[in-house]
Amino acid sequence: MTASSGTARPVVAVLDYGIGNLRSAQKALEKAGADARLTADPEIIAGADGVVLPGVGNFGRCMEAVEATGLGALAIRAAASGRPFLGICVGLQMLYERSEESPGVAGLGIVPGTIVRLPDGVKRPQMQWNRLHRVRPSVLLDGLGADPWVYFVHSYAPDDLTHAVGTCDYGTTIVAAIEAGTVWGCQFHPEKSGANGLRILQNFVAACNGAGVPAQN
Repeated sequence: MTASSGTARPVVAVLDYGIGNLRSAQKALEKAGADARLTADPEIIAGADGVVLPGVGNFGRCMEAVEATGLGALAIRAAASGRPFLGICVGLQMLYERSEESPGVAGLGIVPGTIVRLPDGVKRPQMQWNRLHRVRPSVLLDGLGADPWVYFVHSYAPDDLTHAVGTCDYGTTIVAAIEAGTVWGCQFHPEKSGANGLRILQNFVAACNGAGVPAQN
């Protein structure tokens, strides 16, 4: 399999490390226009137009499974390649260096920083629809209305706003979406966020197809 930019349905590799309902992300990406492959095959991942790392549950368990399947190094290589890369929920968290949820377990280190627990005084997890506030332009969030509703299920989030393109209010300002070159992440679940989530995934698929990819420095 060799993927190529400009195809009608870009190939998107959804990394399959065996934890959670990874197929829901695959199906949502198919609906958004991708030829989405749930896979751990290095050749498919290396040849894909874009790569998605979903995740649910515990940071440490997910990282252990990613490393056990050999997908950690493949994810780092894919993110460094300049191809569009998207982390979803715990998949976003795994992009970072570490998490308070699992001390001593290293993240992928694609994005610098630490994942921290949501503040005291709020219900954990945040399991609800919440408004997404855009803090700077991003290809990922193109075409959404003002403060669109998206669906969250999480107890942890990134510790600073350096790479944030979207936030939500939940006891304090919470990082909800990030962008670092062609690496994006959503702390919310786009596959559970109705029309807004579909638009976000369509934006990612368009980037995989060579449309709207930000210039590299």
